[in-house]
Amino acid sequence: MSLARIITLHQPRRLEIGAHAAARVGDWAADAASTLILATPHTAGFADRLGLKGRVAVFDAIPGEPDIATFEAALAAARAASPDLVIGLGGGSVMDVAKLVAAMWNGSQSLADVAGPNRVAGRTTRLVQIATTAGTGSEAGIRALITDPGKGNKIAVESPHLIADLAVLDPTLTFSVPPAVTAATGIDAMAHCVEAFTNRNAHPVIDGYARMGIDLVGRYLARAVQNGSDTEAREGMMLASFYGGICLGPVNTAAGHALAYPLGTLLHLPHGLANAIIFPHVLAFNEPVAAAKTAEIVSALGLGAQVREAGLLAATHGFCADLGVEMKLSAHGATEGQLARFAADAHAIRRLMDNNPRDMSVEEVEAIYRAAL
Repeated sequence: MSLARIITLHQPRRLEIGAHAAARVGDWAADAASTLILATPHTAGFADRLGLKGRVAVFDAIPGEPDIATFEAALAAARAASPDLVIGLGGGSVMDVAKLVAAMWNGSQSLADVAGPNRVAGRTTRLVQIATTAGTGSEAGIRALITDPGKGNKIAVESPHLIADLAVLDPTLTFSVPPAVTAATGIDAMAHCVEAFTNRNAHPVIDGYARMGIDLVGRYLARAVQNGSDTEAREGMMLASFYGGICLGPVNTAAGHALAYPLGTLLHLPHGLANAIIFPHVLAFNEPVAAAKTAEIVSALGLGAQVREAGLLAATHGFCADLGVEMKLSAHGATEGQLARFAADAHAIRRLMDNNPRDMSVEEVEAIYRAAL
């Protein structure tokens, strides 16, 4: 880590935080003649809370792991609607698609054209991101991920043109998120912070956001799981997720997310759940080279006594399991025969693996999957 290293922070131009903040979108977007809302069948039900005026179209066919076909269908919906405002109303998958649709619907670039960093030509359509889960932090960032089912991997797009004009963190929109999903997405938010905090490219500015995010998870995740209508806990977790999203920009994640991605593309696990299962194993693997920061993480999560008694892996595994996460890959359909493919795919995601503070061989990756089986 070098204090002299230059980093760039991209954040939404405007952020609304608090219960019923979604109702402010209509006034902000009062001049929009045509709005396209991207959502899931469930989150589309929140559209009437936004107070939108003008013509409104809704595309609500976005699954948990959007693929190329989903993106192309959403793009077609945008071209039919000709929107001057695109709204992502959902979790990370919805917001990722919204970023790309807002930037690409009225241009000539294909998904292949924009894959990678800084290849999006521009954006003339305003973008609002309204989070309905507390996990991905996608509302804060400049990255979008789309699954390529043919190759079994994710296409990553990164561009300042994908940043939101307005981001909304309204905890009341997360009240209906089930406890198991609340737990898994909350651990995903924590993993963003932890992986940036312990990253080979860690930076003091981002460490500050990471510490705040991890602390919020320690204080509020269990409460949000236990009582989904706990407004304070839900808002705390939305902030933790937002801070995690900021961490993704100049530092990004590392081996934890690299190992989680094949579980989404090949095993079709939701992203939050995949990260929750992997989290304790990678944290323990990295501890020998990140001891001081790992100790900070343990303290923020209130796990000091458990770590002293049972060890880091057992304690953090128990933290996740106690939140209601089923931590065995085999319980989600994984088999011994799949582990080598998972390991090969994860090890090949060098944009993340190269960030990890400790080098990890493909055999060590497979050993982690086996331990999680």
